[in-house]
Amino acid sequence: MTKLDLKEDDIVVIRAFEDEWPEHLFRVTDVWEDCVGGVSLTGPLKDEYGEPDYDLILRVHSRAKG
Repeated sequence: MTKLDLKEDDIVVIRAFEDEWPEHLFRVTDVWEDCVGGVSLTGPLKDEYGEPDYDLILRVHSRAKG
């Protein structure tokens, strides 16, 4: 089991990071031991792929259906 028990298609809130990016929503497409992979849904990074570490995830916004 990974941190936050994340699964594919869960949507999480990524915390703001200094002047790099604001808080934004992120759809999880892959879950690994040290980070998740997926795509930003909002903000200036919208539609960009990323692999944020778990410490950047503030909370789960919504869970995938099923």
